Order: sequence, then structure tokens, then C-alpha cells
Amino acid sequence: MSAPTHTRPPQATRGGVDIRLPWWALALPVLAFVALLLLILNPADAHAAAEQPAIAHLLERVEQLTVR
Repeated sequence: MSAPTHTRPPQATRGGVDIRLPWWALALPVLAFVALLLLILNPADAHAAAEQPAIAHLLERVEQLTVR
């Protein structure tokens, strides 16, 4: 008694993978990269942020924790 065999669907024999990403799958990494690039290129903004007491305290605390 022979067992039934299953054949592959026609898409599986094509050899390539057809995956479509949503628009935000590319837009979010690009947006994050641009934001980080702007922070690197404009260090004056980071200096101005360090002058605020709450942020300065937070940055000092982070520095203390990373030294340990």
C-alpha cells in the first residue's frame, strides 16, 4: 500500500523569498539614525542640556553607576 505524497506549491520552487515590509519597518530605523546623527553633529545642544540641574544630576548619577 503506497502512501500519498504531497507536492510543493508552485511558489516554493521559485527559489526567491518574496517578503514585503510595512513602510514603518524602514522609516523607524532611518528616523532613529537621523536623530542620533543630529545629536552627534550638534554637541551644543548636549552642553545646554547638561546645564539644567535635574539633567545634570541624572547624568552624574549615571556616571557614578557606570564607574562601579
